Amino acid sequence: MGGETIFLVYLQKCLNTKHKQQQLFIMKDFVYYAPTEVVFGKHSEEQVAALVKKYGGSRVLVHYGGQSAKKSGLLDKIIGLLDEGGISFIELGGVVPNPRLSLVKKGIELCREKGIDFILAVGGGSVIDSAKAIAYGVKYDGDVWDFYLGKAQATDCLPVASVLTIPAAGSEMSESSVITNEDGGVKLGYSNNISRPKFAIMNPERTYTLPPYQTAAGVTDIMMHTMERYFTHDDDMTVTTALAEALLRTMKDSVFAVLKNPNDERNRTQIMWGGSLAHNGLTGCGMQDDWATHQLEHELSGMFDVTHGAGLAAMWPSWARYVYKENVSRFVRFAVNVMGVENDFTAPEETALKGIEAMETFYHAIGMPINIHELIGREITDEEIAEMVRKCSRNHTITTGSFKVLSADDMMAIYKMAK
Repeated sequence: MGGETIFLVYLQKCLNTKHKQQQLFIMKDFVYYAPTEVVFGKHSEEQVAALVKKYGGSRVLVHYGGQSAKKSGLLDKIIGLLDEGGISFIELGGVVPNPRLSLVKKGIELCREKGIDFILAVGGGSVIDSAKAIAYGVKYDGDVWDFYLGKAQATDCLPVASVLTIPAAGSEMSESSVITNEDGGVKLGYSNNISRPKFAIMNPERTYTLPPYQTAAGVTDIMMHTMERYFTHDDDMTVTTALAEALLRTMKDSVFAVLKNPNDERNRTQIMWGGSLAHNGLTGCGMQDDWATHQLEHELSGMFDVTHGAGLAAMWPSWARYVYKENVSRFVRFAVNVMGVENDFTAPEETALKGIEAMETFYHAIGMPINIHELIGREITDEEIAEMVRKCSRNHTITTGSFKVLSADDMMAIYKMAK
């Protein structure tokens, strides 16, 4: 066989291999929908009245959390700007982390009584999630909790917008809302594009006063929103993957900078914008997302009322070790491209595990826990784990996750690993 013939045979084998790979890895179709108008930068809140009017608001519910919005002067400024703009409003404060269904129902009644036509959330993800739930409930004849239980789908809601103060949840651009029902400590999420905020005002200077723990938990949440999409079997969407890796590396670098200097404008800006990009769908385009760590953490929040970001840090390492063999190469890529681990091409599993260990080191370095004991300050009981499994699996009737589909037995194993 001549040299030219050998080359042609080799070339044909390469083409056949490439063809098989193309058949094996077919990008998932996707719809990217991010309709929120973002007004970003210093003094951006000055535009609030004009933006409310632009999106049809004339009688506004100003929804916020505790005393920080008042103490910082932001709430008074927003109210003053609405007043100057001739926009009628009423206030409803009291949102807490892991926002409560009881306040949502109070907000629904208040909006109906006062003829509210627009909801403005001033705060972080908990406030925005509560605002979305109120917006659904006002337009629904039944119990708003039906949406979170999966018994109904919302077809209408009041328009919602936000003045963001805590970068973390990404709710300012997402379709998601997570609410806790105090009756049984059940924390559930509901997603519907109709509740995506009309606008999001983001001034990084408003985040300078965040406590270090809240800053670190927020960045953990941002990174997990990206990682829930990143750990997938869809390895062929390289642009989306590269965007996700760049976002993760930036969050890692920026959080150390702001923990050292809370007034670091450049890095506060990266974190605030990163929080939105992590959860507006961009980092999941063309890939199957997972969300198992979030579902497992929701039961921790529901039972122990812990900070969401910290709960995610406590759960992820155990989830990762339980599932990494489903796609070792994805964990190797994470280890090398995100965590800076040197790639040992002869031992991919070892490289993957080093990436998980590096993530644990990062969590500890920013003050986050890496297991449940560190999170709640004591050993969790087997009875408590069983109850979390029961809730997460809806009495052993559903699974969660897609990177590895988790049954109730899998959930039990991960919780026990995370003890």
